[in-house]
Amino acid sequence: MIRIIDITLPFDHKEEALAKSILERLGIPEHQLLNFTIVRKSIDARRKNHIVAVYTIDVILTNEPELLSRFSQDNRISAGPCMNYQLPTVGKVHGPSPVVVGSGPCGLFATLILAQLGFKPMLIERGKEVSSRVKDVRNFWRTGQLDPESNVQFGEGGAGTFSDGKLTTRIKDKYNHSRKVLEEFVRAGAPEEILYQAKPHIGTDNLVKIVKKLRNTIISLGGQVRFVTKLTGIKIKDSKVAGAIVNNSETIETDTIVLALGHSARDTFEMLYQLDIPIEAKPFSIGVRIEHPQSLIDKAQYGRFAFHRLLGPAEYKLVHHCENGRSAYTFCMCPGGEVIASSSESGGIVTNGMSRYSRNKSNANSALLVGVTPQDFGSTSPLAGIEFQRRWERKAFETGGNNYFAPVQLVGDFISGRPSNSLGEVCPSYTPGVTLCDLAECLPGFVVEILRLAIPQMDKKLKGFARNDAVMTAVESRSSSPIRIVRNETLQSPAIKGLYPAGEGAGYAGGIISTAVDGIKIAEAISSKTLKATV
Repeated sequence: MIRIIDITLPFDHKEEALAKSILERLGIPEHQLLNFTIVRKSIDARRKNHIVAVYTIDVILTNEPELLSRFSQDNRISAGPCMNYQLPTVGKVHGPSPVVVGSGPCGLFATLILAQLGFKPMLIERGKEVSSRVKDVRNFWRTGQLDPESNVQFGEGGAGTFSDGKLTTRIKDKYNHSRKVLEEFVRAGAPEEILYQAKPHIGTDNLVKIVKKLRNTIISLGGQVRFVTKLTGIKIKDSKVAGAIVNNSETIETDTIVLALGHSARDTFEMLYQLDIPIEAKPFSIGVRIEHPQSLIDKAQYGRFAFHRLLGPAEYKLVHHCENGRSAYTFCMCPGGEVIASSSESGGIVTNGMSRYSRNKSNANSALLVGVTPQDFGSTSPLAGIEFQRRWERKAFETGGNNYFAPVQLVGDFISGRPSNSLGEVCPSYTPGVTLCDLAECLPGFVVEILRLAIPQMDKKLKGFARNDAVMTAVESRSSSPIRIVRNETLQSPAIKGLYPAGEGAGYAGGIISTAVDGIKIAEAISSKTLKATV
């Protein structure tokens, strides 16, 4: 197999143009090309009047050694690498079942790999199975009645179930962990195009179906999945895990616990802290969701090709670095999506963004965030970041009217420092409702200052970003975990053998793919113990 990179064609090229381009690049007749596979496809829209598709292709030919020799000096043509993930070798699997805590991407893939390796893992989730969870979330969005154990943060699939379902990642992955995640998603019903798109996404509607199928696969391999089962303690003997205490009353005997908790399991973090498990405060970000008409983003990014069916809704990614060392940036941009109520604690407002696979809503939204560090928290406690988040979530709740209505302000009013008293053409998508206000009442002062500086500068990169009637909704506070649960080179807690902090909640990943990959690495680390035991 030979890999060819940087094949560039007009984004709306005919189907046969790709094969023709391969033949031209290699200088071979058609009969020598046996097959080809798209490895990666991206859209380059930097020149808005000349938008192109850029491909990486793996080809199978009749004369590969000769061609590789001929193109040995061409760095665009090389031998195709292996893209298959290989399950690790395991020794004799014995002893109690590993317990995986949390059914987000990290927990799901840690459990799936363990099951594929012959373990009989038990996956426990404090929230409900995904269908019931969806009903609870929709009820909250409709009525403002929050279930603290079944919401956007807690339940089967984790927080990513209610998101854009982006599958992009920047992690280096020589062992094809990311590929394994994508292939399992496709087996569970995701579109095959996610295997090669440069910016793949699934959408929350597909994610709901996919997590169900992943659960059923785990069960079919001998694993167990338990819902409404909350980790409330850890049984410890001789500095080793001896059991998982759930729902304050039941002990599940195990010598292995994977903590795939997600970034919002604050009560569990507190329990771990009380057990003297090493935890560190870490930086995260706080800010707002900003909404514009999707048509504005399409025109700004695609020019005359805006609304072309082959391009779909446009995305953006912006950053502004201020002279004082602070930065503002956009994150988790949701084309054709909506701003959603993501609270998990009573008396606090948390926002996030979500898109369905079609991305066909009228607004685009993105987190607009400013980084915060432990020096901003006002305390040296490892859990100080949680209290920092909670303070501003409660402020947003009060500013919104103490009823889960989110506080909103128009961009023009925000920059000018005056409260908003009416909306413009941009209709906020957040439900159950919004309250016009001055966001300076529910954001840290330095965040307000940085955002006022950044938005006009971002407008220079994306025309219309500072549009006066664009809507800002507060508060976006859960972009990542405010803590890191320390782990050593074996991926275990240095305090308790058999305890594996994992994923986004433990501070080691962010986003669907990287958290799923971390879950796979945890499963590999657990499996490696069987080889040592066998020897």
